[in-house]
Amino acid sequence: MSETRIASISGLRGLVGDGLDPVVMVEFAAAYASQCEPGAIVLSHDGRISSTVFFPAVLAGVTATGRDALVAGATSTPTVGIQVRARNAVGGIQISASHNPPQYNGLKFFQPRGMVLSPEQGRAVLDRWQRKDFSWASWDSLGKTRPIEDPDEVHLARVLEIVDVEAIRRREYVVALDACHGSGGRLAARLLRALGCRPVVLGGEPDGYYDHLPEPTEKNLRLFSALVPAVGAAVGFAQDPDADRLAIVDESGHYIGEELTLALAALRRLDQIQGAVVLNLSTSNVTEELARRFGCPVVRTPVGEINVVEGMLAENAVLGGEGNGGVIDPRVGLVRDSFVAMALVLDLLASSERPLSRWVETLPRFVMIKDQYPLGPGCAGPKETAALWERIAHAYPEARSDRRDGLRLDWDDRWVHVRSSNTEPIVRVIAEATEAGIARNLADQVGRWVSGTRDTQR
Repeated sequence: MSETRIASISGLRGLVGDGLDPVVMVEFAAAYASQCEPGAIVLSHDGRISSTVFFPAVLAGVTATGRDALVAGATSTPTVGIQVRARNAVGGIQISASHNPPQYNGLKFFQPRGMVLSPEQGRAVLDRWQRKDFSWASWDSLGKTRPIEDPDEVHLARVLEIVDVEAIRRREYVVALDACHGSGGRLAARLLRALGCRPVVLGGEPDGYYDHLPEPTEKNLRLFSALVPAVGAAVGFAQDPDADRLAIVDESGHYIGEELTLALAALRRLDQIQGAVVLNLSTSNVTEELARRFGCPVVRTPVGEINVVEGMLAENAVLGGEGNGGVIDPRVGLVRDSFVAMALVLDLLASSERPLSRWVETLPRFVMIKDQYPLGPGCAGPKETAALWERIAHAYPEARSDRRDGLRLDWDDRWVHVRSSNTEPIVRVIAEATEAGIARNLADQVGRWVSGTRDTQR
């Protein structure tokens, strides 16, 4: 086997049957549960076919350490975070590989505050798993299993509280929804109906039989984009399988994408209240420039949901998120949340007569290029990658350099961020500029350094 499994401070992810098996799931769940305080742990999964195999393994790993299991079934990742806090649980586990193809699965872990683990906590779980240090309980101290009857109820109520429900209901919007046969379709349809919308739902059953590759990119959503105007929808929403990310299609069938999901949410939220906005280093300048228009400070953090959340808590931010379509509104929860994004976008639409495409036209204009490269000899380990970042930074002495997470270089009209992924064996290169040619050229230049084919041309 090729051992494609990636065990990191972000959790666990890998190919089913090729590095990811029930034994690994039992041990990783037990390693996590062993460092939790005594109490209950919320367990959930997305709609992947392999969840039926891995859920019993995770359940066994948790209850074998003496922790009770609160079972939510097929439930979205942000809902797990909300359930952890609402039930005063000591933690939570989501069985999911997020946007990865169906042959993948993995684990995401939560803190008692309802947010994902910090790097230190994730490192402790990884270390415990590697040492096989599990706190197995005796026969009379094993944990108990209890179902959560309506896991969506609290989440739904919190999302409805942050928007003008009556204003949206008066519009009676037709909304196209691609739930990607994941764990978010049930709550998404329920939310849309509560807002007086008429949802047209694709992939609403959490059965894992994807109609397309699950990452909500423009290429993967071509058929869905064509459906939006065909059914007369005011907007199309596309979730990833565990529903923490959202891509958007406008009323004409134009793919707006994930980067502008956060910008549209910010446009609505910052019109209501001004405050700090927290973004990661790879997120588009669109949201940053938009926040500046409202006179709001912007804080950048390393990539990773927990880094954004910790930044939000430190700054008492009104909104935060990542450019992958992950919006975080602290009024609802401390996890990226596609349902929050849907509600805020609908609230924005209901605030005027403008169609979505007109709202997009008001946003700052940037062009982003996203490339990725397989890990090569120059990126074999931390020392090698650090040396590579140093060589790239040295080649651009005029740029402002940020080395908190890989390397980000900034100029007045462009920026580039290069970093190793925590969840895939790749190096990501993201460049953005006011013009497509400038962004493409910059991404290609840095990509040549990463691939080892650089030349002397700049």
